[in-house]
Amino acid sequence: MRVSDFDFELPPERIALRPASPRDSSKLLVVRPDVLEDRSFRELPGLLRAGDVLVFNDTRVIPAALSGHRYGRGGTTPKIEALLHMRLDGYRWKAFVKPAKKLEKGDRLRFGNEGKVCLLGNLDATVEEKGEAGEVTLAFDFHGPALEEAIATLGEMPLPPYIAGKRGTDEQDRTDYQTVYAEKEGAVAAPTAGLHFTPRLMNDLQEAGISREFVTLHVGAGTFLPVKAEDTKDHRMHSEWGEVTAETCARLKAARARGGRIVAVGTTSLRLLESSGLEPFSGTTDIFITPGYRFRAVDLLITNFHLPKSTLFMLVSAFAGLERMRFAYAHAIAQDYRFYSYGDSSLLFPAA
Repeated sequence: MRVSDFDFELPPERIALRPASPRDSSKLLVVRPDVLEDRSFRELPGLLRAGDVLVFNDTRVIPAALSGHRYGRGGTTPKIEALLHMRLDGYRWKAFVKPAKKLEKGDRLRFGNEGKVCLLGNLDATVEEKGEAGEVTLAFDFHGPALEEAIATLGEMPLPPYIAGKRGTDEQDRTDYQTVYAEKEGAVAAPTAGLHFTPRLMNDLQEAGISREFVTLHVGAGTFLPVKAEDTKDHRMHSEWGEVTAETCARLKAARARGGRIVAVGTTSLRLLESSGLEPFSGTTDIFITPGYRFRAVDLLITNFHLPKSTLFMLVSAFAGLERMRFAYAHAIAQDYRFYSYGDSSLLFPAA
């Protein structure tokens, strides 16, 4: 399909720069095949059925945006911005860097923001490999827990460009850009559909007979990258690491056998479940879902409102129907819904 088929106009003022407070007071647009319903997110328990299962992504965002400079080559020390997006092992990460043209294989980088001091000393890295579109492999001098501590000390929360371009990152983002159930560190972008859940809402869902399961997909910075191809068949997704345990698969299958529905909380949970096919899974996935895809593992989807021409808008169009999603997004814009990571949410039913 043409990427332009997934374009739409969004007024800039519809982009949320802060989340709703409390989190579950955000709006929720229910998109059924034949009707739209304007609700509040805290009404979610009444929109699902006893026996349904919510599947959450329990990844935890790390402060993966690093600022520093190149040193040891020539007479200049150009400033370098790095966004870590995939851990390779105990000391190596793939990262997107700016300006990539200033780097060569073997270059040495030193990270650290003015006013912050890393108790472990300077956080240095070597450019081990240079790829396409500003991607490099960084080999850090620290390893394991020491590296994790250094990144946590020196890094900033990697807010999406459409937020970071309008305001600076602050300490509040370290709380706001994290789900209340985040546990396993490794993501550089939040699974934002989960940002609407509060402990109170989680308890209300449990009392309504709606159970929960957790999977892990460490969301990478590739989720922020624009689709540059003109046709969807020419776009390549970046890989992300995920895991679905055998025990989780067994419980999800049992719930379905009893008539319950699997409700993916976010496109990250959905992509991982579809990659696994409800079988045990541990590894990387680069699944790219566009209209025509046959869903196997997910019955309903909770998700925020996505960028025009993005892979995520393509995914929701595959799930609920392209024309239906165009109509739903036009309704959301007209009704002052807030868009993107800190914005409002939707509950999508599959296309008829």
